Amino acid sequence: MIRKHVLAALALIAVSTGSSTAQNTTLDLVEPITEYKIYVTEKLDRLVADTKTFTDAVKAGDVTKAKALFAPTRMSYEAVEPIAELFSDLDASIDSRADDHEKAEADPDFTGFHRIEHGLWVKNSTADLAPFADKLMSDVTELRKRITALTLPPDKVVGGAAVLMEEVAATKISGEEDRYSHTDLWDFRANFDGSYKIVELVRPLIAKKEAAFLAKVDANFSKVSNTLDKYKQGAGYVSYEKLTEDDRKVLAVAVNTLAEDLSTLRAKLGLD
Repeated sequence: MIRKHVLAALALIAVSTGSSTAQNTTLDLVEPITEYKIYVTEKLDRLVADTKTFTDAVKAGDVTKAKALFAPTRMSYEAVEPIAELFSDLDASIDSRADDHEKAEADPDFTGFHRIEHGLWVKNSTADLAPFADKLMSDVTELRKRITALTLPPDKVVGGAAVLMEEVAATKISGEEDRYSHTDLWDFRANFDGSYKIVELVRPLIAKKEAAFLAKVDANFSKVSNTLDKYKQGAGYVSYEKLTEDDRKVLAVAVNTLAEDLSTLRAKLGLD
């Protein structure tokens, strides 16, 4: 059903586009966008299921279990963040940080993952978190509903490969994202995986004429991945606090280089 819906919708977009070049570009992207919609849907299904387990632990007062589930639960959201951000109201409710709000952590509009993260790590408690857990569960369920009904814009999908890496480079390297739990490396890996998935899906469309570009991108992906692998611990990653300033600089350089290359991907596919 998903595949058929997206194919039909994208074909309609192609027909209504003014130039033949744009039509051809959109038609070429039908299959990659269809596959990406399936990927996003699977991630959102996982997000809803994992969030249910996470919020159940919060509501049960199980601090240890909730802490263990926090980072892996967020990964599905982080992998498809450019699409989630198309719904700014839900993105703000699910993933905003304290400094996005006038009263910071005390602001009643500070909700979502990071509000719960603050309670779990700063207060080491689930006290008063049940309403935030219920709202988070409601929000991720609504997000899945909205995206399921959405025809994904090709430029947003392709551009998402760069956006995911740019966000890591611009704001996340500092450690401000998961500032209470220091589980930032989990987010980085999810952002990386989401970016790589997009490149893999459009690879056949540019492989012949952009072989050198892809070789460079692949080398940069490998550098970022290998750097992240240095900090693996069990099924996850070490605390971001354990990285030195030099460690963070090395990671930042690799991510920035990759982001710069990926920022040209839309143009290479005729979407600029």
